[in-house]
Amino acid sequence: MMTIEELNKIRAAGQDLVAVRNAVAEQGAKLEQKTAYRKQVLVCGGTGCTSSGSQKVIAALEKSLKEAKLDKEILLVKTGCFGLCSLGPIMIVYPEGAFYSQVTPEGVERIVKEHLIPGGNVVTDLLYEETVHPDGSIISLKETQFYKKQMRVALRNCGVIAPEKIEEYIAVDGYQALAKVLTTMTPDQVIDVLNASGLRGRGGAGFPTGRKWSFAKASPGEIKYVCCNADEGDPGAFMDRSILEGDPHVVLEAMAIAGYAIGANQGYIYVRAEYPIAVQRLKIALDQAHEYGLLGKNIMDTGFDFDIDIRLGAGAFVCGEETALMTSIEGNRGEPRPRPPFPAEKGLFQSPSILNNVETWANIPQIIINGPEWFAAMGTEKSKGTKVFALGGKIKHTGLVEIPMGTTLRTVIEEVGGGIPNGKKFKAAQTGGPSGGCIPASHIDVQMDYEHLAEIGSIMGSGGLIVMDEDNCMVDIAKFFLKFTVDESCGKCTPCRIGTRRMLEILDRITEGKGTLEDIDKLEELAYYIKENALCGLGQTAPNPVLSTIRFFRDEYIAHIQDKKCPAGVCTALLSYVIDKEKCIGCTMCQRNCPADAISVTDYTAEGHKRPSLTIDTEKCIKCGACMSNCKFGAISKQ
Repeated sequence: MMTIEELNKIRAAGQDLVAVRNAVAEQGAKLEQKTAYRKQVLVCGGTGCTSSGSQKVIAALEKSLKEAKLDKEILLVKTGCFGLCSLGPIMIVYPEGAFYSQVTPEGVERIVKEHLIPGGNVVTDLLYEETVHPDGSIISLKETQFYKKQMRVALRNCGVIAPEKIEEYIAVDGYQALAKVLTTMTPDQVIDVLNASGLRGRGGAGFPTGRKWSFAKASPGEIKYVCCNADEGDPGAFMDRSILEGDPHVVLEAMAIAGYAIGANQGYIYVRAEYPIAVQRLKIALDQAHEYGLLGKNIMDTGFDFDIDIRLGAGAFVCGEETALMTSIEGNRGEPRPRPPFPAEKGLFQSPSILNNVETWANIPQIIINGPEWFAAMGTEKSKGTKVFALGGKIKHTGLVEIPMGTTLRTVIEEVGGGIPNGKKFKAAQTGGPSGGCIPASHIDVQMDYEHLAEIGSIMGSGGLIVMDEDNCMVDIAKFFLKFTVDESCGKCTPCRIGTRRMLEILDRITEGKGTLEDIDKLEELAYYIKENALCGLGQTAPNPVLSTIRFFRDEYIAHIQDKKCPAGVCTALLSYVIDKEKCIGCTMCQRNCPADAISVTDYTAEGHKRPSLTIDTEKCIKCGACMSNCKFGAISKQ
């Protein structure tokens, strides 16, 4: 059994080791002297960097350190996600804070031979360019454009600690919040703290967390449950996955706190099986927590019992809805239930239950330790704290971003994200995934919080943020999200099962050039019917991408219908490939690569050219784009 005294001993033993990773160079060097290691090398072991080859980098590093006989004086730490996913594999060397990006096994050999040896120097040409001054000195990662506007609460330990070592979590105040709750607070006081903090659910709906817990606590029942939604089915969203991969113990600790607050002794984490790294680290964390007596019977000798089990989801989007998730945990097909009764009254196994998503859980220990005022001081009046976004699409810096609520979309895109690449113009951003809406460039200064996003027809959602530029077709974007919803509908209610399919058929007609102006009215009529009559929140919000694109980009719908043109050049059926006879030099490369024999030689020879230009027969053209991709002179365009 783990006592509080033993917990504090472990914390004290590892504090300096972990503190090095959060210090600036000079402070880090002083702290390093208190540890057993001359340097620490942190390598991202999250899914993003793993897919980029970080495991090969780690293997090469282990080999090189051993060959150089440095493995005893240099600590290798496999962390979770640092956030800058586009730069992976990522390696950071402390105490100097040298940030190496897109590291290769070959690069590792140089770093070991030139930097990690005693008296070595940083390999400047392998560093992330924004962390190097013109004079060669290193800029702290926290001062780079990507990080300096961020405020990391839920992500505070991701990229800092080794997620498979409970001792490192304890070293950064892990399980201190649970100890505080069990020894100094009543269940009502815990709920009061959450209410005072203003924490709202980060899974999409934004319901006040403390109020949800108070409903469950007040509901009669000898057995109650605590559930974690780690299903995360939105396209482009990976916030929860990254927290589980980088800081799994924070979820376990928060769920135990919730169990104490509402009177529950059992928790369930529902995580999709497609997250193998997250699942593995969760299992390791559970084993460690049991071994240390931080889960199970009589936790910290307080008489409180609480345990957690994992349930794997099979990738059904609908199981992100709370009642469908609970139905799936029970061993049944994941389908939503009519509400009321709400889960706080009759949830899992018909008992009072609470469900929060991973990001919500990740905030709770910090609120308990630092106090509700600390959390409420961040964000806006009605949207407190920070929010994690998975930043993707047409943006320079893709990855995880945690910003105070109320930060403008412009700040996220132009400053944190580094702007739109290739000189393209920002066109729109999609928040909330299939349940969200598109934010046009005219609203780029909108504040990213629950209220302001709702005002323009979007939602916060779980935190997916997909950036689009002028080359994106907004009708096609609406069709993409609606197709996702159609494919993922559980089929239980007619409005969602049939209504979304009819909407998709209309969008198909429009993108094929067969639509009518009346189709826009039909889309809106169907959308509002589905919103009012679908059984669950996912069905009710399914039309949002269509409604928001019609609202802000109606001209693109009209262009598809009346002009039979896709302004962005995306919808294949409406494209025409054209050869500019003045630019064409008659090399016939396009003709030789055309699978439809649709290109022929003309009688016209442009001034200064020796051979006649070519032309495309639009009747024969299958619009594969082979001609354009093979033209080296920019003579072919799509219109």
